[in-house]
Formats: sequence, structure tokens, C-alpha cells
Amino acid sequence: MRTSKRTQILEAAARVVEREGVKSVTFDSVAAEAGLTKGGLLYHFASREDLVQAIHQHLADQWEAQMTAAAGKPAHEATPAERLTAYTRVTTQSATRAELLFMLEGSTTPGHAAPWDAVIERWAPLLTTTDVDDPDALDQFIARLAADGLWLYESLTAERLTPQLRRALAERIAGTLNHDDT
Repeated sequence: MRTSKRTQILEAAARVVEREGVKSVTFDSVAAEAGLTKGGLLYHFASREDLVQAIHQHLADQWEAQMTAAAGKPAHEATPAERLTAYTRVTTQSATRAELLFMLEGSTTPGHAAPWDAVIERWAPLLTTTDVDDPDALDQFIARLAADGLWLYESLTAERLTPQLRRALAERIAGTLNHDDT
């Protein structure tokens, strides 16, 4: 199946962010990366805000697709432990720099955060007050905090962990969720 021009633009924008950060997303930079004119880009996105919002949605959709693949099923069919295991593996092993930068940027703007919040709510919901006496729910929340802390650590520091260490940490975090299942 052929990739749509809109998807090609969003993938080009993600490459720009990978290299240069979120602030580098301009019509000129994305158009150049996508091999289009600025007018060609404006055909698909009326403003920079429309483009940025579409990038957030596109990256969040990719992130969710990766979690669905990691779990082998969509979130609504997975158990809480399966959902959080998939979340842990994806966020700690395969989240891209563009995804992480956009998640961080999105946290400052409710409209930008919405696609990310929706994915996280499906895969790794926050603890509720009724969960405080449930050891499994607490273990799942601790695993989420560990997974989130790992990608946040790499996002906020110049320290990049080796792929082997990332994989080992992800599996250790995910393993805490499945201690009764093994």
C-alpha cells in the first residue's frame, strides 16, 4: 500500500525533530525534508499549529501501534499486566527521540497532550484511590513509574544507555509485572 502524501509529510517532520528538536518544525524545514514546496505543505496544513497537532497525533498513533504489536493485541483485549508490559517495552526500548520530544512538548499544551494522554490512559492508566490497597495495582504503577523514568532520564540528559542495557532494564521492569504468570 502506498503511503499518503500527508503521512509522508508527517514522517518527514518527525525526521526534522529527530535531528533538530521540536522548535525546528517550520513549513520550510518540513517542506524541504519532504521534498515539497511550502505551498505543497500548506495544501495539507493551514498553519504551523495544524502541522504540530497532526505530528502529535501521528506519533501517538505510531506509539500505540507499537504497543499493540508488543502485546499481540489491542489494549482493550489485554490484561492490565499485558498492557503495562507492552507500554514498558515500547517506551524503554523503541520510543524515538521525536516521540519523546513531542511527548515532553505536548505536556505543556493540553491540546498537544491529548493524543498522548489517550494512548497512556489505554495502556498504562494512573492509579486510582481505590487501588491503594491492591498490591498488583501498586506493582503496575511502580513499573510505569520506572518505565517513564527511564525514557525521561535519557530525554533530559546527554546519557544514552546501550541497547543491551535498555533491553535488560525494560525486561526487568516488565518482569515485575509478570511474577505470578511465569
